[in-house]
Amino acid sequence: MQYFSTESSITLYWEKTDNLPSDYSYRIYANEKQIAETKKTHITLNNLEENTRYFVQVQVWNKDVLFESYETMQIWTTAKKRILDVSKAPYNAVGDGMTLNTKILQQAINDCGIKDVVYIPAGVYLTGALKLHSDMEIYIEKDGVLQGTDVPTDYLPRIHSRFEGIEMECYSSLLNLGELDSKAGYTSGNVVIHGEGTIASGGRNLAENIIESEKMLLKEYMDSLGDCLQEYECLDTIPGRVRPRLINISNAKDVRISGLTLKNGASWNVHMIYSKDIVTNHCTFYSEDVWNGDGWDPDSSTDCTIFDCKFYTGDDSIAIKSGKNPEGNIINRPSEHIRIFDCVSYFGHGITIGSEMSGGIKDIKIWDCDFGKSMYGLEIKGTKKRGGYVKNIHMQDCTVPRIMLHSVGYNDDGISAGAAPEFLDCVFENIEITGSYLDADNISRPCQAIELCGFDEEGHEIKNIAFRNIHINTKEDMPAIFSVCRCEGLSFENIRHTVKKTSDNIEK
Repeated sequence: MQYFSTESSITLYWEKTDNLPSDYSYRIYANEKQIAETKKTHITLNNLEENTRYFVQVQVWNKDVLFESYETMQIWTTAKKRILDVSKAPYNAVGDGMTLNTKILQQAINDCGIKDVVYIPAGVYLTGALKLHSDMEIYIEKDGVLQGTDVPTDYLPRIHSRFEGIEMECYSSLLNLGELDSKAGYTSGNVVIHGEGTIASGGRNLAENIIESEKMLLKEYMDSLGDCLQEYECLDTIPGRVRPRLINISNAKDVRISGLTLKNGASWNVHMIYSKDIVTNHCTFYSEDVWNGDGWDPDSSTDCTIFDCKFYTGDDSIAIKSGKNPEGNIINRPSEHIRIFDCVSYFGHGITIGSEMSGGIKDIKIWDCDFGKSMYGLEIKGTKKRGGYVKNIHMQDCTVPRIMLHSVGYNDDGISAGAAPEFLDCVFENIEITGSYLDADNISRPCQAIELCGFDEEGHEIKNIAFRNIHINTKEDMPAIFSVCRCEGLSFENIRHTVKKTSDNIEK
């Protein structure tokens, strides 16, 4: 069980218990008194006393029979902090959506100590890139908006970052924490960004402005590539890689992003690189019209958690990455121990693992998520020359349009790692597969429920994949349910298929 606290609340979260009874619930106790009950694996206890110790325990009950107990934890709420209201003296930021407040907001951030909180009240506070530091907190009030501009020069200087698996100089993001160094540990952290407001950037306009500017700078280089440009997704791929994220976290640990609307980064929204213990909860992501508009991207990062979040994204809702060949193989920092639960997709690609996975990806657990309204559901992917591995993936009690583990031909630029990736040791159980995906025009289309396609290189077949208690609930016009090639060690247990007709259902 893990937690974080404020002066008046404690948020608890824990992993789902295996082999739960049919009629289970979690009972939450504070100072030996039951104060809440839930079927979810997280809860927030509100209206608590500041700077106060609470003894908290979670128990699993099957009706009136105790099934399991978690260890009692001693948790303190925090003391009240000094409020640095950016709209008041000495800052006097203007929340009219037109006045540029970058220098003022940066000064408030610089002034924020461990006993302070930068407070952004209602209003739209226009800004360029801001640099955060360790041991600080930002609170954005309801109807408060930290709004990034769509002007590329407002995101200078460029910073050392990583995009699509390659370290490079990129524009500064709207919020920036840490300095990227693949050989270093965690050099910053203990940061909280929370509230009920919004962090938004320039979105599609900012992205297009940067791409056009970069095309002029790179014209000679791109012309020299000739036919090699065909290896890239499109002509915007190379100039687009310098785009900023909404929030960039590098070589950091112990960061919490909570309660906010996160909107319209020029590419990915929350990107953590070489980082640890990044927790995101109760947030809503919007980026429907942004190319590469991912929501939450752990990249060569560990022990990262996301829960109770909603996604309306222009690309992957969640994308787990670990570098791209050959650089990613050499750096060799995996993404591992990632937890995803109680999340919902309303638009976007769903959860993807890869295709930048040259440093390896392992120990990913996903539960109680609904990605039925997405394009891919769960997709594990890589090109033949990527190298690395994806293993120990466990998904349970989720809804998806499809599950795919496959080799892909796109995003295939770069020098080969010299070996194909490995996909192995995955378990999918208690999954509802709809067999219908949501396309880019928000139209439902039929699709295969399960696609498994390994690499055409001996020893790199997809291995040891288990499906248990799977309900495939499809329409009549759906293509073949399964597509399987170059696999070994597959197991299927209790697979049920329901075909939807106009007036009735047929079970197989």
